[in-house]
Amino acid sequence: MEARTATRQDLSHVFSHLAVRISQEFSAAGETEGSAKEHLLMDLREGRGHALREGDQILAVITWHEDDGKAYTSFAANEAFFAAKTVRFCKRHIQKIQQLCGNIPVRSVIWSNRPDVDRWFAAIGFNKVEANETSTTYELPARED
Repeated sequence: MEARTATRQDLSHVFSHLAVRISQEFSAAGETEGSAKEHLLMDLREGRGHALREGDQILAVITWHEDDGKAYTSFAANEAFFAAKTVRFCKRHIQKIQQLCGNIPVRSVIWSNRPDVDRWFAAIGFNKVEANETSTTYELPARED
């Protein structure tokens, strides 16, 4: 896998092949697919988004924005992204995003109750920092390089 700067076309491609689990998460967060896409697009316009690809196949788009000393991620993917081989890549890639943001903490808020979510975030280095009945917040601690 590799990452490159995401384009509007990459985002459209991912949304035209969106994984059901991602669509369900948007719904649980109170967003439509259209509003979720618009939030991702706003980050892309600021140059804060990467397309994750395997060969010439775009599997996901991850974006980020900084707020109150933390970088918050947004994400959309097709079902092919959710494979064991992507975990190692994602661990390295999220560290790259963290470095681009000045090594501040990176947060991801997830509206999914899938049992594999905790394991996946732990495997890439995130800690669970908040949880309630509808969402869980994971944080990659700040790095000191």
